Amino acid sequence: MADARTGRMNPVTCTDALLVIDMQVDFLPGGALAVAGADGLVPLINRLSHLPFGVVVASQDWHPADHVSFETCGGPWPVHCVAGTRGAALAPGLDQAAMGVLLRKGLDPDTDSYSAFADNAHQYRTGLEGLLRERGISRVFVAGVALDYCVAHTARDARQAGFGTVVLHDACRAVAQDTQAVLAALDAQGINHAASVELLAQHTT
Repeated sequence: MADARTGRMNPVTCTDALLVIDMQVDFLPGGALAVAGADGLVPLINRLSHLPFGVVVASQDWHPADHVSFETCGGPWPVHCVAGTRGAALAPGLDQAAMGVLLRKGLDPDTDSYSAFADNAHQYRTGLEGLLRERGISRVFVAGVALDYCVAHTARDARQAGFGTVVLHDACRAVAQDTQAVLAALDAQGINHAASVELLAQHTT
């Protein structure tokens, strides 16, 4: 995770993965479930995606129109990221060519899926864990939205699966909860956080 001698984050290598969580139109300002400042993450995530990661994975909420999480079906959220709609598309300007894997979640109408690894009931797994192991990944960096929901759940599942896990706090935005409180809770669970600029600086020639 970090060099024991210097305390600095080890540079990115082919045994690292970048998980770009739910950078979709409906989560951008003006979208159905907007996360303030999410649009401003696009240039930073693009820069990160060109570091020498073993794989860059982008997740998408991809819900049926009658998804259990929607207010229209008794859930807590407005209708968002319905499969095949503009709102479910990846954010304009996001460098999709750098995304080696596109992973869709939340397809089951009866179960929500915050994490990119599994649904909230942990009954259905997306296959992400197996993919990372096949690629020889030992550490994951997590960015995107929302920090207090899908990013945090993904980070917890990554840690539970045995991957070194780092949340890139300046490459995330939260929808409701205080950012520092979320990061403190993750830290207590053994999940590190770091600034993207630290990683980028290590790869500047």
